[in-house]
Amino acid sequence: MKSKDPAVNRLIKVAADQGIETVWDRYEQQKPQCGFGELGVCCRNCVQGPCRVSPFADGPRRGICGADAHTIVARNLVRAIAAGTAAHSGHAKHLAHALHAALHGKAPAYGVRDEEKLKALAAKMGINTDLPVSELAEELVRLALGQFGEREGPMPWATAVMTESRVEKLAGLGVLPSGIENTISEMLHRTHLGVDADHVNLLLGGISCAVADMAGSHIATDLADIMFGTPKPVVTEANFGVMKEGSVNIALHGHNPVISEVLVQVAGEMEQDAREVGAEGINLVGVCCTGNEVLMRHAIPPLTHSISQELPMLTGALDAMVVDYQCVYPALASVAECSGTPLVTTMDMAKISGAVHIDVDLEQAREKAREIISLALEAFKKRQGRPTTIPDIKSKVVAGFSVEAVLGALAAVDSADPLKPLVDNIASGNIQGVVLVAGCNNVKVPQDENFLTVAKELAARDVLLLATGCGAGAYARHGLLTPEAVGQYAGSGLKAVLTAIGEAAGLGGPLPLILHLGSCVDNSRAVDLAVAVANRLGVDVDKLPVAATAPEFKTEKAIAIGTYAITLGLPVHLGLVPPVLGSAEVTSLLTSGIKDILGGYFIVEPDPHKGARLVFEALQERRRGLGLPSREW
Repeated sequence: MKSKDPAVNRLIKVAADQGIETVWDRYEQQKPQCGFGELGVCCRNCVQGPCRVSPFADGPRRGICGADAHTIVARNLVRAIAAGTAAHSGHAKHLAHALHAALHGKAPAYGVRDEEKLKALAAKMGINTDLPVSELAEELVRLALGQFGEREGPMPWATAVMTESRVEKLAGLGVLPSGIENTISEMLHRTHLGVDADHVNLLLGGISCAVADMAGSHIATDLADIMFGTPKPVVTEANFGVMKEGSVNIALHGHNPVISEVLVQVAGEMEQDAREVGAEGINLVGVCCTGNEVLMRHAIPPLTHSISQELPMLTGALDAMVVDYQCVYPALASVAECSGTPLVTTMDMAKISGAVHIDVDLEQAREKAREIISLALEAFKKRQGRPTTIPDIKSKVVAGFSVEAVLGALAAVDSADPLKPLVDNIASGNIQGVVLVAGCNNVKVPQDENFLTVAKELAARDVLLLATGCGAGAYARHGLLTPEAVGQYAGSGLKAVLTAIGEAAGLGGPLPLILHLGSCVDNSRAVDLAVAVANRLGVDVDKLPVAATAPEFKTEKAIAIGTYAITLGLPVHLGLVPPVLGSAEVTSLLTSGIKDILGGYFIVEPDPHKGARLVFEALQERRRGLGLPSREW
C-alpha cells in the first residue's frame, strides 16, 4: 500500500495504467539507497572527494582532509539546518518586501488588512503604537527587514517570542543569532573545507541557525496575518472529491501566500469569464502549504499534500497547477506533459524546465493573475469531451486556529484569564499534555500512516493535538479535523474539554479533535501558545508537558524546525532516522546529552505505535516534574 488515502491509491493505479511515472516509481528505482548517505558520513564539500567514512572497523576512518565521522555528520546536519532557515527566511523576506511595496503604492493588490494584529505585534516589538497605521506598518517592516543582516545584539524577533529564562540560557551558550542571513552565511563558512572541525561547536552553531529559523518563521506568520488577515475558524472539505468536473479547477501549490492571495482575489472577479467558456465557475483547490494558507483564510478546500502532488493532473480535470516555491517536485513538468495540464511557475527563483513561466511581480500582480487564470480557462475548453477520473472521496474540515482564535475560544470559558481553562485541565489530568504534529510526508512510509497512528494513539490518551503543514493536511483528508472525530477517537478527558470549550464558544458541539494551526512557518503559532502557557505558570517551556512529533518528515526545513523545537526545550519525536547514525557522539548528543543543556531532545522511533508511546512517556515525565499526577501507557 502506497498511501492510507484511498483517493491517492486510486490515482496511483491510473498512473500505472497510463505508464506515467510518479514519486513511488522513482523511489523504487533508487533502491538500494546509499548506506553512507543514510548514515550521514559522506562529504562532498570539496573536489578532493566525495569522501565516505566507513562505519566498519576495516574502512577509512577519516576523509581526505582528515575530517572524521563526527565532523562530517555534524557539518552535514548544520548545513541542512542552514538551508531550511534560508527557505523560511526567504518566505518571510518576500512578505516584508511585499508589505513595504504596498505601503509605498508599488503593490496595489496588497496592504494592511488586520490593524489589530499590527498594533499588537508592534507593541510586542517595542514600537510606539500611537503612530498612524501606515507609519506603524512602515516601522514594523523596517524592523523586520533589519532582522536579516548583521546587527548589534540578538534579534528582537527571536528574543521577544521566547521566555526570559530561555533567552538567558541561550545567551549563556552564545547561540542567540544577531541576524538571519548573517547566521546562515556563517554556517556555510564554518562548514567549508578547513574551518570548524569540532562537532560540538558545529552543533551549537546549528542551534543558533535554528533560532534564526524560528525568528524567520515568526516574521512570515506575523506579516501574512497583517497583510491577509489573521485566520478564524472556517468549515470546508478536503481530498480529491472537492474537484468539480464542470468547473475550471486550479490548484495552488507551494508555500507563498503573496502569490495565492492575489489569485484568490482575481478568481472571484473572473467567475463570469469562466461561465462564458461553458464552465460552472472557478474552483480553486490547495496543495501543500499554499493550500494551508488559503484554507485558513478563505476556506478553499485542500486537495492533496506532499508526495501525492503529481496525482491531481491524472484526474483529467485539473486546468492549471500554479506553483510558487518549496516542496514543488520538478517531476510535475513531465506529468503535465502527459496529462495536458498547464504547469505554471510564478517566481523567477523557482522555474521548472517545461513549465509555463508567468512571473507574478508585486506591481502587476493582478494582471499576471488574470493571465494565469485565462490560461486555465483555455485549458478547460480543450478538455471538454475527454474522460475524467475524480475519486469521489472527501472529508469535512474545520480549520483556522490561529493563536488569536484559540485564545478567543478559551476566553468564552474564562474571559478574565483565557489560559486558565487549559492550565486547569492539564493540572487535573483531563488533558495529559499538548503535542504539535508537524512535518511532511515521506515516500519511505505509506502516506499518512504514521500521522494517523500517532494521532489516534495520543488522542485516546487525552493528549491535545495541534497540527501544521502536510501533517495537518493528512488529518484534513482523513476526517480528523472535525468535531465528529472527537466522539470517535478522543479519550474521555479530552472529549469533555473539547466539548465544553466548543459549546462555550457557540459552536454547538466540540472543537475539532485536532486543531489546524496552518502552514510550516505557522509552527510559530505553536511556539507562541507554549510560551504563553509557560509565562502564565512562571516556568520555562522545558518544564511543560508539551512535545512535538514529525512522523513522516523529509525536508531540510523540517530539520531546522525540529532543531528550534528542541532548543526551546521540547522533546521532538522523529518517525524516520535522520542521517546522523554514522557518528555515535552526534547521535548521543542529539538524543540525550542535549537534554541536560536545553531540556529538549530528539526521540527517534520509526514504529508509530512505539513513537506515540515514547512521546506520551515524555509528557508524563514533565507532569511528574511539575508535581502533577501521571499515567501509565
